[in-house]
Amino acid sequence: MNSTPTTSKQRIDTLDILRGVSLLGILLVNMFAFSTPAPYIDLKTFFSVPIDKEFQKGLDIFVQGSFYPLFSMLFGYGLAMQYEKATRLGDSFYKFGIKRLVVLFVIGILHAFLIWWGDILMTYAFCGLVLLTLIRLKPGFLLAIGLIFYMGINGVLALLTGLASIADPSSTESSQFIDIQSMESSLKAYGAGSWTDAFIQRLSDLSVQFSPFMWLMALFTILPYMLIGAAASKWQLIEKAKDKYILWGILAVIMIPLGIYLKSLPFTLNRNYFLDYVQTYFGGPILAIGYASLIVLICCIPYATKILTPIAKAGRMSMTVYLTQSIICTLIFYHFGFGLYGKVGVDTATFLAVGIYAIQLVFASLWFLFFKQGPIEAVWKRITYGKYMPKKEEKSV
Repeated sequence: MNSTPTTSKQRIDTLDILRGVSLLGILLVNMFAFSTPAPYIDLKTFFSVPIDKEFQKGLDIFVQGSFYPLFSMLFGYGLAMQYEKATRLGDSFYKFGIKRLVVLFVIGILHAFLIWWGDILMTYAFCGLVLLTLIRLKPGFLLAIGLIFYMGINGVLALLTGLASIADPSSTESSQFIDIQSMESSLKAYGAGSWTDAFIQRLSDLSVQFSPFMWLMALFTILPYMLIGAAASKWQLIEKAKDKYILWGILAVIMIPLGIYLKSLPFTLNRNYFLDYVQTYFGGPILAIGYASLIVLICCIPYATKILTPIAKAGRMSMTVYLTQSIICTLIFYHFGFGLYGKVGVDTATFLAVGIYAIQLVFASLWFLFFKQGPIEAVWKRITYGKYMPKKEEKSV
């Protein structure tokens, strides 16, 4: 097999910067799940302190639901790049592609069961395996399938939520979203329990997070983002960004205001199920595309990628950064660590997230002074490719 991890000179800085920015957005949102019983409460009405309400509102509009779609698109982009590279080299992509995703799934299992219930790696691996069956298609077909998958199910669900909101205008009262018993169980296990108590509660949370319905829905939410990313990769929209700056500019000008408008609807109008659904499943990904477009445009400015090098380095070791965020945050919030679960406001959690991310940027910069891959990435690639890669070439897409 001729395929190897991507070398230093082959990397695309803009992709790494996009990944690095996404990691901050994901952490800001995940702080709710680290510090509160998020699956069992309504975040829009849970907080009573004014500053918490304002921070939650800001995060809900500008961050929530916009960075996991972006990271999913980037995952599809990278997978398509690997396929195109293997094809050029005359290799069979599927042998190491499947192996790569299986290893990712195993890492996700360990993460979910031993560290934190909110794992996304298993979902990426699952949807990635489905994407492999379609990766040969031309970009136009990949984009069309992604849009049909997404708009088909989400259009129907938006219609149903709209009808439900008309039939029952009080359907979004906070009591509708709160599971008191599960909330109290989470507070007890994570906020006052041992590691074993947290593990048992984590199993309960995982039964919700990874129910059969959630796996099915991933095919109509996460997978379409990956298909869109794969299509963009085959068109080389990021590699040729300077030649396509008009396209990126149009997307930024349209998608950012439209995304913010849609995500603000539950706050500017009388909230209902329909507005919540539109906010999450339409406003979120639209704003994600807007953010991606703006970042790509910024990276076209001379020396911008040099200035953003620390973010790019975090993006190069995205799995390591993602997993260490879980380790750090569970130690901060769970009782076997500092025990701050349910005890900090949204403002404090937000500042903590920014602080953790800043430390990770420093760590990534220092790490790459001595190594060419993040530690988890090195293990992942070593198992995938099944052979030792010289240190100067140990870099990945």
